[in-house]
Amino acid sequence: MDNNQTETPSYNRSNRGESAIRLSELASLFPFARLSGGDPALAGLTTDSRKVAPNDLFLCLPGYTVDGHDYAAAAVERGAAALVVERQLPLDIPQLLVKDAHFASAVISNHLYGYPSDQLKVIGVTGTNGKTTTTTIIDYLLRAEGHGTGLMGTIRTVIAGQSYDTPNTTQEAAVLQRNFRAMADAGAGYGIMEVSSHALDYGRVKGVRFRTAVFTNLTQDHLDYHKTMDRYREAKGLLFSRLGNEFSADPSRRQYAVLNADDAASAYFASLTSVHTLTYGIDQACDIRAEEVKLTNRGTEFRLVSYAGTALVRTKLVGKFNVYNVLAAIAAVLLEGVPLERIIRYLEGMPSVEGRMELVEEGQPFLALVDYAHSPDGLENALSSIRQFAENRVITVFGCGGDRDRTKRPIMAEIAARYSDHVILTSDNPRTEDPLAILAEIEAGLATLPSDRYEVIEDRRTAIKKAVEQAGPGDVLLIAGKGHETYQEVNRVRHHFDDREELRTAIKGAENQ
Repeated sequence: MDNNQTETPSYNRSNRGESAIRLSELASLFPFARLSGGDPALAGLTTDSRKVAPNDLFLCLPGYTVDGHDYAAAAVERGAAALVVERQLPLDIPQLLVKDAHFASAVISNHLYGYPSDQLKVIGVTGTNGKTTTTTIIDYLLRAEGHGTGLMGTIRTVIAGQSYDTPNTTQEAAVLQRNFRAMADAGAGYGIMEVSSHALDYGRVKGVRFRTAVFTNLTQDHLDYHKTMDRYREAKGLLFSRLGNEFSADPSRRQYAVLNADDAASAYFASLTSVHTLTYGIDQACDIRAEEVKLTNRGTEFRLVSYAGTALVRTKLVGKFNVYNVLAAIAAVLLEGVPLERIIRYLEGMPSVEGRMELVEEGQPFLALVDYAHSPDGLENALSSIRQFAENRVITVFGCGGDRDRTKRPIMAEIAARYSDHVILTSDNPRTEDPLAILAEIEAGLATLPSDRYEVIEDRRTAIKKAVEQAGPGDVLLIAGKGHETYQEVNRVRHHFDDREELRTAIKGAENQ
């Protein structure tokens, strides 16, 4: 795979030999919209004023922290030919006034890029945890079977073998549809994507024709945005309620919901959709079930019992939570007609997922793992799995991100204390918050823990170094919270920081002492 690039494939109608779309054609998609100021020909569209190209349409999207209307003037200066707005702006430029700019973005993007999801089988995965791992497994299995795929998620976007940086788990509709267009043009048969609750709430995936929607789990996260777990659940439910309301005799047109039978939210999601549902799990009766699960520090083994047959599954992925991710992926791929025996064979050769219980080996006598766990459930999943194979002590290094749900901070501390022999609290991505204030809120969850079982080290590099110095033979060291991330965000500035790099440096340094 090529190194990451910062921009996903560009799209300009004139450069592709396609006729330009007039603003009036886009306005005709909205019965109640109002067009003023002219009818220019449009080459492309964007929601980022910094990326406007000449003759682009600029979509002014109101957001959680910023409002695209405030950047309209900058977009005009860069050559925008027209604007989509929710309120008329005092700018001498054609404007399409709509009631909901996010909805308009989805409609316009679909139309401009030729409804590309109709040409792909789109598999979307939603849930609090496991989205990245599950989409990665699905992508791996389909590619192993010889299918062309495109992948979009938290770590990266991959189109035609080229990897691109991803600013959000689920991108704005304009970028999303452009990426689907690039996938279809590259000959991909599948588009596999993570679907975040924010994206569902903002309507970024409206208009996407999903072949299959997969649910991993629902636990506390993002309450800074959704406020309550009910609203969080309802946002996730939008993916299943939008799957469609028709049946088809053509198997290629059927749609599916893949649901975690062990998560109570699945019953709610099943009630929202009319499509075929397939369930997976460990504890409850379901269509695809894992039995006799065996966890080790080098992988996982279980017996799969399913409507497609029974088989022994071996995977390098570590932890019980990854059993769920593997089951979800198997379900989605079985629906695409891949035989179970080949799925099992492909899984045995699949490497671990970047930043997800990723093993860092530099010849040290202890096990070192890096994981993205940044929610209570994610941290408990990682640590409870580690406890099942740890030979000696468990040392955990973690923090909590700033400008995010503050209520989870002491909860995560309690979880770390419950499963760890020693805990080091440190900075994650403090963003615009005071790192020491974040650490104080986390530390409140350790009130009953003896002072010799934890310490607070604000500097993350120093914290990792200290943890490595403390780790002995047979210990397990978990660095949690950032996983694949290669930066630390402080006061809106991203500084290079990679937990895996820091771990390797600390281990080598300890060996040379």
